[in-house]
Amino acid sequence: MLAPFTSSPSVPSATKRYVIGVDEAGRGPLAGPVVAGAVMLCKPRPSGLDDSKKLSAMRRSELEATIKRRCRWAVGVVDVEDIDRLNIFGATMLAMTRAVAALCATLGEEPHEVLVDGNMTPHGRREEWRWNARAIVGGDAIEPCISAASIIAKEHRDRLMRDLALVHPHYGWERNAGYGTPQHLAALREHGPTPHHRRSFAPVAQLTLL
Repeated sequence: MLAPFTSSPSVPSATKRYVIGVDEAGRGPLAGPVVAGAVMLCKPRPSGLDDSKKLSAMRRSELEATIKRRCRWAVGVVDVEDIDRLNIFGATMLAMTRAVAALCATLGEEPHEVLVDGNMTPHGRREEWRWNARAIVGGDAIEPCISAASIIAKEHRDRLMRDLALVHPHYGWERNAGYGTPQHLAALREHGPTPHHRRSFAPVAQLTLL
């Protein structure tokens, strides 16, 4: 399991109520970990925040650098073994829990609320989850703190997949981030799955049964 990464430019006032945004990257790919980002925005918040999927690669990179420099952030990573053990939904809930826990550890206090992208939160699904949480469908496009979390999660995961692509060059992970593109599927058929493939996902599972 990869440890969370955090940054702590400043500590908020103990009397101030604050909100953390959470989002994930990597639920759909056939390979690689699932990553959650957690962000408490600074004031003034970075301009131009949006759903990470709507931003260009250059703009995401710029915003990631700004968020990391000025705001408080953390990531939680859940690797392939736990994805296959828990299923991808359970692994996503775990990644979100790890990200928020890592961020709270650097803050030294608890958030007033955690805003989670989607229609479900880890509340009641992970016993470690202890925070007031609210799910917001499409939150990565309408809540700036979730937008920031989506940027942190996606950029972090994309870097991990580029690193893995250096070791496993056949699958195009530096371009497809582990998603089931035609190139990726063709490489799977030719070379078989790697230790970083999710064997509980149908396209990979079917190959292992041949």
